[in-house]
Amino acid sequence: MTTKEAIAAGKTRMEKAVEDFRKELGTLRTGRANASILDAIRVDYHGTPMPVNQLGTVTVPEATLLVISPWDPSVVPLIDKAIRTSDLGLNPTNDGKVVRVPMPAPTEERRKDIVKHLHKVLENHRTAVRNIRRDVKEAIDKLEKDKKISQDEQKRALDEFVRRQREGNSRAQVVFFGDTLRCGFSVLGKKTSVGQIVILGP
Repeated sequence: MTTKEAIAAGKTRMEKAVEDFRKELGTLRTGRANASILDAIRVDYHGTPMPVNQLGTVTVPEATLLVISPWDPSVVPLIDKAIRTSDLGLNPTNDGKVVRVPMPAPTEERRKDIVKHLHKVLENHRTAVRNIRRDVKEAIDKLEKDKKISQDEQKRALDEFVRRQREGNSRAQVVFFGDTLRCGFSVLGKKTSVGQIVILGP
């Protein structure tokens, strides 16, 4: 492995970490309709667990309403049941053709839980980034130890990776701030920290 390969591998892992971070934020039920909230739900369709978005179109006609239009009308009650029995606390309705999922406004207790979970999600992401940084550093250090690169090359490679890691952290922070604001949260604090989260409501 070369320094370029080590940095490229780290960059790929960083990008995946940011994408996983975005997906996890998308599954939070905050009171505003977001199609991503259904990503973890699986519908038993002819014996095969299927994601909702592979059984029909999911639209957001109103800020607090999801509408699922299955391509096969026979799956409507199956989607309804899968959502109703999930741990999301949602109560869908259907007319035999489409499934409507109203987003209830979160209770005060639920809002506090969301804040705690947001912090947990961000901390998990930071841990993932630290692990990636450690692995890349160890790979580059080993190259220098094995005399495959000079100490100057080692320093340049580490500096380059740190720069890319900071870019990854910045993207994650933008994702965090952007998604929380879109979900009806206001985040106060410095750009380099999560800061204080204040619930404004849906």
